Amino acid sequence: MTVDGASGIEILLVEDSQTDVLMTREALANSKVLNRLHVVEDGEQALTFLRRRPPYEDAPRPGLILLDLNLPKKNGREVLSEVKADESLRTIPIVVLTTSKNEEDVTGAYGLHANCYITKPVEFEKLADVVRQVHQFWFCVVTLPPA
Repeated sequence: MTVDGASGIEILLVEDSQTDVLMTREALANSKVLNRLHVVEDGEQALTFLRRRPPYEDAPRPGLILLDLNLPKKNGREVLSEVKADESLRTIPIVVLTTSKNEEDVTGAYGLHANCYITKPVEFEKLADVVRQVHQFWFCVVTLPPA
C-alpha cells in the first residue's frame, strides 16, 4: 500500500541522524506506507535534490518532504523558507520532524507554512497517519480543476 493509493508519490526525508533515518523507514514500513523514500543528510543537499542540480539532476519531484530542523550546512528553517518561497516548489507539503519542542520553533515552522510539526521520538503509527493525512488533503487540494 502506498500513501492513500498514490503510487507515484515520492517522499524526501531530510535527516542527518542515521538512527532517525532507520526509525523513519521502519515506521513507514511497519505502517504499510510503501512509497519510495529518498534521503539527504543536510539542508544544502535537500535544496540541490529539489532543484535537480548535480548529482540529483534525475531526481523525481517529491510529493512530500519530511524535514528535520537541526541540520548541518543549512538548517531546516532555511530549507522550509526557501522551498515555500520558490514558486516551483511551494506546493510540496512539508512535515517538520524534529526533536525541538521549543514554542519558537513550532510557531516559526507554521509561520513558514509547514503543513505539520511532529516531535521525535514519534510513535510509528502516528507518523504514518500524519503522512497519509497530509498527503491525502494536500494532493486533493492542489489537483482541483480551475473554477
